[in-house]
Amino acid sequence: MGTTVQARLDKETAAEMNAFLSRKGWSTSKTVREAIRLLVRKDGAETPPIRVHGMGEFDFGVSDLSTNKKYMEGFGRSSLGGGKSRNKTGKR
Repeated sequence: MGTTVQARLDKETAAEMNAFLSRKGWSTSKTVREAIRLLVRKDGAETPPIRVHGMGEFDFGVSDLSTNKKYMEGFGRSSLGGGKSRNKTGKR
């Protein structure tokens, strides 16, 4: 047999627990055990650190793509009109 726990619940918490017990069909002991396990997992004791996939994995390519203006030269220009921008009104 495990450790015995005694707890005082306010009326609102007791009502929530009773509703949960009737919905799930669990005992009070099982509910307390599962709640403790859930809190331990949520606390991060068993979870690995969060990793963003693809971040920091590549050491090739252009390192200043977002800051160097030379990469934006000609961006948005039409390849049809000799490098001139398209007329946004649709007229030529």
